[in-house]
Amino acid sequence: MRILQLAPLWETVPPPAYGGTEAVVSLLTEELVRLGHDVTLAASGDSTTSARLLSVYGRSLRRAEDLVDRNPYDWTHIGAALAHAGEFDVVHNHAGELVMAMAALIQTPMLTTTHCMTTPDTGFIWARYRGHYNTISRWQQAHFAEVAPRAGARGYVYNAVDVDTFPFQPAKGDDLLFLSRLAPEKGPQYAIEVAKRTGRRLILAGKVDRYDRQFFEEVVKDLIDGDQIVFVGEADARRKRELYANARCLLMPITWREPFGLVMPEAMACGTPVVAFDRGSVPEVIVHGRTGFVVQDVDEMVDAVRAIDTIDPYACRDHVRQHFSPAIMAARYVHVYEQIVSGRRPATVARPLIRPALPARDGMPATVATSRSAS
Repeated sequence: MRILQLAPLWETVPPPAYGGTEAVVSLLTEELVRLGHDVTLAASGDSTTSARLLSVYGRSLRRAEDLVDRNPYDWTHIGAALAHAGEFDVVHNHAGELVMAMAALIQTPMLTTTHCMTTPDTGFIWARYRGHYNTISRWQQAHFAEVAPRAGARGYVYNAVDVDTFPFQPAKGDDLLFLSRLAPEKGPQYAIEVAKRTGRRLILAGKVDRYDRQFFEEVVKDLIDGDQIVFVGEADARRKRELYANARCLLMPITWREPFGLVMPEAMACGTPVVAFDRGSVPEVIVHGRTGFVVQDVDEMVDAVRAIDTIDPYACRDHVRQHFSPAIMAARYVHVYEQIVSGRRPATVARPLIRPALPARDGMPATVATSRSAS
């Protein structure tokens, strides 16, 4: 099959540090090439891939701080990619709504993956989009069914991590880890509160976007003491693997409905359990009581940290290998591509890979069975 993977121009593929979407695009592209498909990746010129690389600009826009206005480069990137659409059986759009707005100008069918949620303004495009889309969690499906009534829903495909590139370490250190953007929706202030209440040191690793600078300065900065609460900045691929492997557990006190949350399977691939607030896809990714804990608030997160030694690191890594591997992700996307190209209607949604798990209300821990998909 001839496939165009259209990545955002804002990050390198794969990303050197932050960039969940680009990491997934890289894994999918490489696995599709390994399977023998004819794949072209539209991305920044500093990207690395075994597919053909289609690029109009030599570096990711995030690192092009000398540019006064980066949007024209993004527009040209998308225009150049879609100009080649006729050479492919399917265009897989990972670059969001601007690509979707142009979908009516090409004849090649388009699949859009919902790496982000909609906003009131981007909903304008989704309401008019007649292409195909897939969500990255089962939880997301209901949201997009409402905002994209004309589009072709193609189920959900979980993101993947390359387990073998993450070091497994069953003997854990004592530190808690928060690894994410330091943004209001990620809840770093709650991770700090948990650390102080449990008496453990917390490592904060992540970037501070210009949009989040005020939040960081007003809410987080004064809580960092360099002793119990340590901020190490944004972690690159090597550093984040070290942090995951050594951490007692990963804290994810999110305040928004996370579409997937790639840090969860990344941490678990290192044998590190995850404790996360019950928002969005969290109950689909964490098996409560087996690979971590799904909690409702800071009080329950504190209790979960105190019970974290009940989680088996081997079970964490095995869970990721069984449910979030690149091979599984690519196979599911190939199935979707084939449906789109042949014009078949979507099949009935298969049983979820993982049954949703809500925390037991009578304490920690609780166990939840898992299920493989029948498809």
